[in-house]
Amino acid sequence: MAQADVTQVRSVALIGHAGCGKTSLAEAILFDAKVTTRMGRVEEGNTVMDFEPEEIRRVKSLGTALGFLDWKKYRIYLADTPGDSNFFADTYLALEAVDGAVLVVEAVDGVKVQTEKAWQRCTDLGIPALIFVNKMDRERADFFKTLEDIKKILGIRPVVLQMPIGEESSFEGVVDLLAMRAHYYKKDGSGNYSTGEVPSHLAEKVTEFREKMVEDVAEADDELMEKYLEEGSLSEEEILRGLVAGVVSCKLVPVMCGSATLNVGVSHLLDGIVQLLPSPAQRPPKEGKVPQTGEKALREPSSDAPFSAFVFKTLTDPYAGKLTIFRVVSGTLSADSTVFNSSRSVKERFGQLLLLQGKTQVPVESLGPGAMAAVAKLKETRTGDTLCDEKAPIVYELKPLPPAIIAYAIEPKTREDEDKVMSSLQRLMEEDPTLRLHRDDQTREIILQGMGRSHLDVAVEKLKRKFSLEVNMKTPKVPYRETIKSERKGVIYRHKKQTGGRGQFAEVHFDISPLPRGQGYEFVENLTGMNVPRNFVPAVEKGVQEAMLSGPLAGYPVTDVKVRFYDGKSHEVDSSDMAFKIAASMCFKKGVMEANPVLLEPIMNVEVIVPEEYMGDVIGDLNGRRGRVLGMEDRGAFKVIKAQVPYSEILMYEPDLTSMTSGRGSYTMELSHYDEVPPHLAEKVIQQAKAQKGEG
Repeated sequence: MAQADVTQVRSVALIGHAGCGKTSLAEAILFDAKVTTRMGRVEEGNTVMDFEPEEIRRVKSLGTALGFLDWKKYRIYLADTPGDSNFFADTYLALEAVDGAVLVVEAVDGVKVQTEKAWQRCTDLGIPALIFVNKMDRERADFFKTLEDIKKILGIRPVVLQMPIGEESSFEGVVDLLAMRAHYYKKDGSGNYSTGEVPSHLAEKVTEFREKMVEDVAEADDELMEKYLEEGSLSEEEILRGLVAGVVSCKLVPVMCGSATLNVGVSHLLDGIVQLLPSPAQRPPKEGKVPQTGEKALREPSSDAPFSAFVFKTLTDPYAGKLTIFRVVSGTLSADSTVFNSSRSVKERFGQLLLLQGKTQVPVESLGPGAMAAVAKLKETRTGDTLCDEKAPIVYELKPLPPAIIAYAIEPKTREDEDKVMSSLQRLMEEDPTLRLHRDDQTREIILQGMGRSHLDVAVEKLKRKFSLEVNMKTPKVPYRETIKSERKGVIYRHKKQTGGRGQFAEVHFDISPLPRGQGYEFVENLTGMNVPRNFVPAVEKGVQEAMLSGPLAGYPVTDVKVRFYDGKSHEVDSSDMAFKIAASMCFKKGVMEANPVLLEPIMNVEVIVPEEYMGDVIGDLNGRRGRVLGMEDRGAFKVIKAQVPYSEILMYEPDLTSMTSGRGSYTMELSHYDEVPPHLAEKVIQQAKAQKGEG
């Protein structure tokens, strides 16, 4: 398979809300390009792009799948991205790897939440896009209402290139406003069509929309605007030239329409992709940094430039090994070559280069700019890394992914599997960089964090399928702490034990006082005289530290406490490190119980991003969760609510926020500080802790 000329290459992501028909559109595209001999159906689990068992079972895309095709002498690399918010990080990463996007909007329900988020990411990255209004054959399909949605919600002026002929069951084709011709499609999924005159009943509307299209194109180009004002019209070639320039510069967003499942309008969409979306050569040079100096560096999207690429996806398989998926930015890459991973300063040996057609791997000898391809069994490389020529090193920084927002405790079915679960989850994290994993030192739980409950459910399913490991997911324990509110001077504890032979004796005198919140712990030795030999001081401090691990109130760690060890007593024969350690531990617990102990809870900084109409409900809900709203700010069309909320109240916030905002809200949180638990709630927590200890 010959390497395509850079100007003949298109790399395109299909993006949009879950269920808008991206995978069905990919099927129709591959069929029309004669890559496949029949169109698969998502409902039947036989599509090229949805091949993971979890995707087939859930009937939706859970990760980005890649394909490639040739259309009228152009090579198109295609990325079919997920539309579910739980898996949207894959969409974000795919958009880093393409030169253009097709935003799929369904004609029935119009612009949805993830449509907005996908479009926002496109805008942030400066990616030129087309809009494809899909499902024109469905009941309640409404092209013009969808157009209004696109204008109002996405805040763009769409340039309509096609109008539907009929809607719902009477949908039979599209009118091309550029050529002023009507294309009537067969409804047998073949993609075949005949061309004729514009239907008379649409003539007036078609003329109106064509004039609007010409105006929009002229407005985006000063030269064309001048000609249009002078002559009142533009030729088809001029309109097309203006369209291309406007799309590539992100000034214009063309709109086309059709039905993916009926394969209506798809071949014309393919024409739009190759005519209007940019090649790598039409995109600006990619900016990176020289690893050693941090200086800015640019790479031209040319086959003759030094090789560079970045990794935007990793697939792991316990049997086949790891598959690293990358986008070539510059230069030419050949099979069986050595490349430099500039992110990790290591060399990697490349074997066979692979183009992906869903799960099928097609070997190729070389790759140029714009190619999205894969290589197997790289040892060190991870998602987000840069690969390049060692003689011309560069590092590309990908935009940060959204942070994990929900956490569950992972409990292996058998204790022997605990280490295996940790290592297997680490491998899944190579595949999915939005998964986070850590062991909570305080609660001793394995905590898995992700983008939502579905995200973690799928991770657990993969754990079972790929590594034969079964785990339970539980709500994580809240890492409470204990502290004191008042000072207690002169706390004395004597440890004395006589058992026939050598006994145990130690006495310690402490002053215990509170420290400012967040200070942790301070141990001060103020001994005078020789009542306690100084060699026992480390044992005393160790006894205090061990006692702090499990406080006397409910067994939670003690913090923000100062212990002053100022006196004690010892015995020449019976005193030992162990005796002083025990005495110190018991003295500390006694002192804490006498110094007004209280329970502390983690307080989170929370940012909730919602459309303005949900702001009142969300603020009311946060107040109901003992939250304190700190302020609000605008972020585009959204409002950002900043608040501090106790962790225990926001553990399972994700499904509640989704329900409250019809899926249009999102949030992030991070630890702010610890604060005192209100007494009536503290009592419940203490009782629960004691009950669990009793059960244990």
